[in-house]
Amino acid sequence: MLYYLTVTFYVLVCLLLLVVVLLQQGKGGDIAAAFGGASSQTAFGARAGATVLTRATTILGALFMIGALTLTIIGRTGGGSVVGGISAPAPVEGAAPALPTTPLPSGTTPDTTGTGSGSGSTTPPPATPPASGGSGSGSTPPPANPPAGSGSGS
Repeated sequence: MLYYLTVTFYVLVCLLLLVVVLLQQGKGGDIAAAFGGASSQTAFGARAGATVLTRATTILGALFMIGALTLTIIGRTGGGSVVGGISAPAPVEGAAPALPTTPLPSGTTPDTTGTGSGSGSTTPPPATPPASGGSGSGSTPPPANPPAGSGSGS
């Protein structure tokens, strides 16, 4: 109820500020006085006395700013997450199963070969030798054309 009352007051202040600003008489040409367009000694024209419209503009401008801050404070919601109402995504079919969280009995090692023997042996599976590429080191052969700028220059 307080929020709607404040919004109504704020809209009324906005409309009154609009009307008061539009009713004021323009001071056209005063900035030109700074460049010799008039005989005024001030940059923005001679200072006139405060009229009812200028005082109303000042008061309504202050009410406008205070109303904006008040509506911001009243209208804010409690802290929460942007994704607070979204549920977790469904698991993907065919995904890798989760790792077991139970500890293994003492003296056994996990089965890394994929055979599923579960024998509990502590010996690693046999290693396969790397394929020989003819050079004996197992590395790729050097490129046929060396990069520009390397080598000897003649």
